[in-house]
Amino acid sequence: MCGITGIFAFNLVGKFNKIHVTAATMALHKRGPDFQDIYLGDNVALGHQRLSIIDTSDAGNQPMWDASGRYCIVFNGEIFNFPELRKELENGGVAFRSRCDTEVLLQLYIRDGEKCLTRLNGFFAFCIYDKAEETLFLARDRFGIKPLLYLFDEDKFIFASEMKAMLHYGLEKEIDEVSLLTYLQLNYIPPPHTILKGIYKLKPGHYLRVGVQKLEEHVYYTLPDASTPGFTGSYEDAQKKLKELLEAAVQRRLIADVPLGSFLSGGVDSSIVTGLAARHKADLHTFSIGFRDAKFFDETDYARLVAAHFNTAHTVFSLTNDDMYAHLHSILDYVDEPFADSSAIAVYILSRETRKHATVALSGDGADELLAGYNKHEAFRRSFDPGLREHAVRLLQPLWRTLPKSRNNAAANRVRQLLRFSKGMKLSLPDRYWLWAGFIGQEDALQTLAPGIREKIVLNEFETRKSSLLSALQENGGINDVLRTDVQMVLAGDMLHKVDLMSMANGLEVRVPFLDVEVVNFLFTLPAEWKIDRNMRKRLLQESFRDMLPPQLYNRPKKGFEVPLLSWFRKEMKSIIQDDLLNDSFVHDQGIFNSDAIRKLKKRLFSSNPGDAHARIWGLIVFQHWWKKYLANVTVNR
Repeated sequence: MCGITGIFAFNLVGKFNKIHVTAATMALHKRGPDFQDIYLGDNVALGHQRLSIIDTSDAGNQPMWDASGRYCIVFNGEIFNFPELRKELENGGVAFRSRCDTEVLLQLYIRDGEKCLTRLNGFFAFCIYDKAEETLFLARDRFGIKPLLYLFDEDKFIFASEMKAMLHYGLEKEIDEVSLLTYLQLNYIPPPHTILKGIYKLKPGHYLRVGVQKLEEHVYYTLPDASTPGFTGSYEDAQKKLKELLEAAVQRRLIADVPLGSFLSGGVDSSIVTGLAARHKADLHTFSIGFRDAKFFDETDYARLVAAHFNTAHTVFSLTNDDMYAHLHSILDYVDEPFADSSAIAVYILSRETRKHATVALSGDGADELLAGYNKHEAFRRSFDPGLREHAVRLLQPLWRTLPKSRNNAAANRVRQLLRFSKGMKLSLPDRYWLWAGFIGQEDALQTLAPGIREKIVLNEFETRKSSLLSALQENGGINDVLRTDVQMVLAGDMLHKVDLMSMANGLEVRVPFLDVEVVNFLFTLPAEWKIDRNMRKRLLQESFRDMLPPQLYNRPKKGFEVPLLSWFRKEMKSIIQDDLLNDSFVHDQGIFNSDAIRKLKKRLFSSNPGDAHARIWGLIVFQHWWKKYLANVTVNR
């Protein structure tokens, strides 16, 4: 696990930017605190920050060259099947100088070219420089677990693991207004776009070939779809197959030359990962966080139960709201592109505390998106087969509009959910998905923006991007199409980005067995009713591992985690909102947001009926902090 960056200069103007590669590399030091190095050539410069996991000796340092001196690699990630690939290459006559997976990847590319990508089981973002051909080859893993950003213009090609490194190359910084509109609705920006024009995220399952003033993008992996042959066995056969595949996925992810543990929330997903890991690692250490000031969300009793059941060495980090608030500035300061999933706060603290004990942690991420574990999946299931109750909810929409709505009260939160459901029932499937995936609609987001910014937004471009993100959703589609969209949009843009950003801010590698390619491919060949029915979400997963887990984990509500944003905004952060980041005069002078709309939103925030105002305010706070750090000296054209 590391940070990578580099530049390919096409002319003298591009070459001038090579002087920034050292600063860009150093900007990634938290991703890889163990070793730093750069390669500086005539037209190409590559930088690497290393977090040593496999073969911690100097032999694994990067940039890494092959013996001929023709090929050079900078690599971020892990290849879990590298022992088998190494043996295959050795049988073909390849001699290795290290024990690490980086050298295996480099040699596999030298032998197979881009076809090597189909052989890899792991997560990765890497660049290979061919000195003889003067080309770069870059690739990102199938599901977007590891990030890779790039810029291509007439003078140069630049890439990096994070935006903060990209900006060290002295690039022009101009806000992409369509991305801003998307962010205001979702609180994140899905690939391939970013908040800045000209900078892109390489899509999951894609690779690039870069030559002098030439860039080609190709797809090497897509999720199985309706054209893929389905699983022909019975439901019981599927249970057996899932157990075999997931155990193999966990076992592959136990390879490390540094301390390794597992996140354990007390939910089914992380408990399964922990239980399977404990079968193959006798001294497994598990980690969880508890919330002393929010007992409803505290699942540490369940986590302790699971830890005792599997006999792991368990550590609980018990937090107060003050503990979480104390880390807010560090989190905001590390965010280099607006990203406002507030659960990142918990991930940051869990990663920070876990890193004191381990360098690698297993996680249960991905299970909900693959097997229909969220409230929205139940809502979609009901919308696909509506009964009297669903039709009644739709007809009562005027009532839901008048009643108080808030996430901080059970009854008011239920009203909020009923209103969203009733609105979605009247929409097409793609528009329903977009509504339920976001916080506000397009019109409300537009009204949040200043007139000058609003006028610059090309709505046709917004609709084109939106349609691309929702391309898996057809009017006659079902749950599997929703899950496919979740993997392509929500996982890549939100969930995986959150875990990568917050864990890497603390030099911790997080591995996700549910996103093993064999597990994912298998699950997308199964019928939707095996994943969710009227009685159970994640049905196949829960029933497959029922005999392994403590019975207390079943028939309990999925709690998730809510950061106490509303409480903070009304107390500790009130002055930041009123006098700094969302101050009326600052917002007006900044010229990005509509001062009247922001004023109304703040009034709603401090009212008895805040609705989702706190989530919207959080998104604005994150944006404003980012803008002050990176763009405050850039003139906004109004």
